[in-house]
Amino acid sequence: MWINKGLIITPKKNLWWMQTHAMLPTYEHIKGNLYRIYFSGRNKENKSHIGFAVIELDGDKITVLEYSKEPVLKPGDLGCFDDSGVTPSCILKHKGNIYMYYIGWRPRSSVRMELMPGLAVKVSKDLFKRVKKVPILRRNDNEPISILTAPFVIKEKEKFRMWYVSGIRWINPDLPQYDIKYAESEDGVEWSQSGKVAIPLRKDENALARPFVWKDGRYKMLFSFKKKGKNYQIGYAESDDGIEWKRIDNHGYTPPISDWDNEMQAYPIVIKNEKYEFMLYNGNSYGKMGIGYAVQKRKENI
Repeated sequence: MWINKGLIITPKKNLWWMQTHAMLPTYEHIKGNLYRIYFSGRNKENKSHIGFAVIELDGDKITVLEYSKEPVLKPGDLGCFDDSGVTPSCILKHKGNIYMYYIGWRPRSSVRMELMPGLAVKVSKDLFKRVKKVPILRRNDNEPISILTAPFVIKEKEKFRMWYVSGIRWINPDLPQYDIKYAESEDGVEWSQSGKVAIPLRKDENALARPFVWKDGRYKMLFSFKKKGKNYQIGYAESDDGIEWKRIDNHGYTPPISDWDNEMQAYPIVIKNEKYEFMLYNGNSYGKMGIGYAVQKRKENI
């Protein structure tokens, strides 16, 4: 049973790049019980920058050891797809490199926003460099809407596999609809987009957000879903092949609510140590107050 432990990573007014928000936790394992949690904070102009907090799993608790003084990735050059903000989505270690798949933000003139995925590689402890200055996914006849975002990537044998958020339509300039689709790649940079839907919208839903995928016998996915007129909740699905998925409603990945997440629970990730599993996620207002967590004993230890 999950226990809601409250907020753990919060905006810091003494850091110019995170005056508000700590949005979309994304982890890199350092060693042992140490993890670097990447997220996006917003500066006084409301532009998202990616920085991190180093955390330690201590029994059933999380301790924050430090925050990055500067962002590890800033918004892109003026006119580029990510010139208005960047948000992390996935960390992948491959052949000695650490890749960050991220979300690029840009406002549009006709609709509220454009969200496209980027890729950066770690060049030092505190800095990532873009692999490409353009998005790694492209609009096409199957996916013509300017929302191709929140990539989550794993590598299996010689194949990279991605699950990502994909725009379906704009109902009005402020209300998009998007589901979760699937793509493959030989190098993790250039992707084949077939338009294959991994998790479709249900009739009462407007949006699915940020998949988080792992393999534990079967493929398992946490994501967020938004019913019409509601805020995000946590969803879960399982798959035998990573392509055809079955949503499971009573999935056991819903933490009890508290004052910081009583309106929204979104963008979850799960980290495990020997005895416990920790769910880090955003609460109300898309992480405006920060990242909180819940903890429960691992099933094999119950």
